[in-house]
Amino acid sequence: MTIDLLSTDQMSSELETGVNAGNGPAQGAGHESGLTDSGPGSGPAEARLTVLAGPTAVGKGTVAADIRERFPEIWISVSATTRKPRPGEVHGVHYLFVSDEEFSRMITDDELLEWAKVHNAARYGTPRQPVLDKLAEGRPALLEIDLQGARQVRETMPEAQFVFLAPPSWDELVRRLVFRGTETAEERESRLESATVELAAEKEFDVTIVNASVREAADQLVKLIRSPPISGKS
Repeated sequence: MTIDLLSTDQMSSELETGVNAGNGPAQGAGHESGLTDSGPGSGPAEARLTVLAGPTAVGKGTVAADIRERFPEIWISVSATTRKPRPGEVHGVHYLFVSDEEFSRMITDDELLEWAKVHNAARYGTPRQPVLDKLAEGRPALLEIDLQGARQVRETMPEAQFVFLAPPSWDELVRRLVFRGTETAEERESRLESATVELAAEKEFDVTIVNASVREAADQLVKLIRSPPISGKS
């Protein structure tokens, strides 16, 4: 199932050809969609896990941050990473910034629900116990992770809901990666190579949301998080 902010066929065609069909740049978290904070799926949340993944620079972190700000009842996991903080990132809020030695210890002690080396660079992983604790408390939990991690979670928690965040077009994905200016030219090239692989994995997911607007994509994701379990996954 695809939640269309752009038609599925149109998006697929653009991603294959690299041609932008004239969709404007994604708008930031301040964009108003006309929905109130209590609007999307305002009924009681079910205590289940939702996994959000997608290609580099598609806006996973921005969408998750918008949900964190407007829907505090939804718990969002904080990933551990061995990379250095980017400007504005806060330890314990955006990521748990740890040393290579500490990350290796967490793997050895089986403290991670999933982990992966991303873009042939830093390692990222999801601490296991906080996820289990929040689900046991009855709070819906959201993981914002990469494709490798999503595949690992599917192996251990197949009952989770898996959501793919897609760009409106290939050109827009490239624009976002260049615009954020946090990678060197070599790193950008590596990330774009990874993005082609990540985009091809879309069919592995239960639902696709096209991120043409951060606010609208976040609202659609909240509706999914609050919706009844997908048939056969309860």
